Amino acid sequence: MSTLDAKALAHRIDTVLDILVAGDYHSAINNLEILKAELLAQDQGRDDELPSQPKAPWEI
Repeated sequence: MSTLDAKALAHRIDTVLDILVAGDYHSAINNLEILKAELLAQDQGRDDELPSQPKAPWEI
C-alpha cells in the first residue's frame, strides 16, 4: 500500500482552488478529475474494499 503525502495533496487542492477563484472552471474540473484518477490509482492495490457511498443528489 502506498502512503499518501498530505502536504502534496493539500498543495494540489490549493492550486485547484486558485484556478476556481480565477474563474477557469473547466481547468479546475479537469485538474480535479486528474487528481481523482491518481488517488484511485494509488488505492487500486488495497484489499480491504470499503463499501461505496451513494452519490449525493447533486452528483451526476
